[in-house]
Amino acid sequence: MKHLFTEKVVPVELDNPAIQIDYDKCIKCGLCKRTCDNDIAVAGRFNLEETGDVAICIHCGQCAVACPVGAITQVEDYQKVKEAINDPEKIVIFNTAPAVRVALGEEFGYEVGSYVEDKMVAALRKLGGEYVFDVTFGADMTIMEEANELVDRIINKSENLPQFTSCCPSWVKYVETFYPEFIPNLSTTKSPIGIQGAAIKTYFAKEANIDPAKIVNVTITPCTSKKYEISRPEMNSSSKYNNIEGLRDNDYILTTKELAKWIREEDIDFEALEGSNFDDLMGQGSGAGIIFGNSGGVMEAAVRTAYHVLTGERPTKELLDFKPVRGLEGVKEATLQIEDKVIKVAAVQTTNNAEALMEKIKSGEVDYQFVEVMTCKGGCIGGAGQPKQPKKKVTNEIRLKRIEGLYNKDAHINVKCSYENPEVIKAYDEFFEKPLSHVSHELLHTEFDSKYYMLGRGDVKVDNAKSEEKSIG
Repeated sequence: MKHLFTEKVVPVELDNPAIQIDYDKCIKCGLCKRTCDNDIAVAGRFNLEETGDVAICIHCGQCAVACPVGAITQVEDYQKVKEAINDPEKIVIFNTAPAVRVALGEEFGYEVGSYVEDKMVAALRKLGGEYVFDVTFGADMTIMEEANELVDRIINKSENLPQFTSCCPSWVKYVETFYPEFIPNLSTTKSPIGIQGAAIKTYFAKEANIDPAKIVNVTITPCTSKKYEISRPEMNSSSKYNNIEGLRDNDYILTTKELAKWIREEDIDFEALEGSNFDDLMGQGSGAGIIFGNSGGVMEAAVRTAYHVLTGERPTKELLDFKPVRGLEGVKEATLQIEDKVIKVAAVQTTNNAEALMEKIKSGEVDYQFVEVMTCKGGCIGGAGQPKQPKKKVTNEIRLKRIEGLYNKDAHINVKCSYENPEVIKAYDEFFEKPLSHVSHELLHTEFDSKYYMLGRGDVKVDNAKSEEKSIG
């Protein structure tokens, strides 16, 4: 029987790219099912009889976080990366997401929230990475595209408002499955990892004179759902650009926990490592890119650049410390006055809260121009790939310390906004031309499709978001 104990246990498909379950370890406590239902709003929203016995999953992995006995765990891919490193024909490139650097230290005895970026980079070099890049570069590129997309929708009074963020793949799949009528509202801009992958196998490969077919692109993330995201069929724009069949923008995702496990297996003394810096070209990020890992961070980063796009000026001190969208409230709201434009924004954590908000939007009870949604509590810092000490819960105190670690870094960075990042400026000048240009749309934007049919209740036809926005710029 494919699915067992589904009254109390979330059903998990054998080919799920993010999580796996060992039913022999399961004690049928029901915590995974309650988490998936109450926080994630997936369990209870589908019926296996209607889906043809196919489990609906958005790959967030929060069921694994809730499991007290390790019956549900993340899928691991680091052994495949080790094989690539040992292949002399391959060039392995590591990338690190912002939230990893304030959680990895927990695995090696550091205080929660410690910022261990330099040792993290050194460890990745010691493991065999030929290049190590920072996904905060990709985050800044995401903001350049997404903020300009938002401004364009507002100026042209697009019917597809509010614009929803699309950097959380679990949230994107949630919309595609349960609310496909909102697909045109999703930003067509790829996530930072999606952008970073496409840029590495096009822009970087060209600059470094490397055959993109030899690159094995690996990203360390706090998120199990990124393992799903990189497998989406459309995440192959570098293949189309280079005319190389079968090329994927991203090859492997390793979580923070996977990286820590690999470091220990190689007997690397993490604390004794001398710090190392990211490689140039795609190794620098702004403070806005750093705070992407926090709930409200994408919103704040986008607002900083949108303000500049609309006014030509640097954001105010209030917008560089945008407290209304910070913290652990389920829904955080703010109203901005930028010249003659009033912009209402919201930052939402957990898809359960997002579901309630979307129903209010549908009924006309609330009205926004921009909404950020992250599936996990606290944002990416609370992703299922982050450390979890045995027999201990991931508490709000832990989440807040990780959040503080990223905001503290932002507070001490001179480059606060994505448009100020010199590596981003260089990338547009030398390759991508400008935000929303033709080449940007081809490589940095994506498309979404209704998955409502998976519920076994027919389908909903939705105009593809990318084709609608593609003529901009």
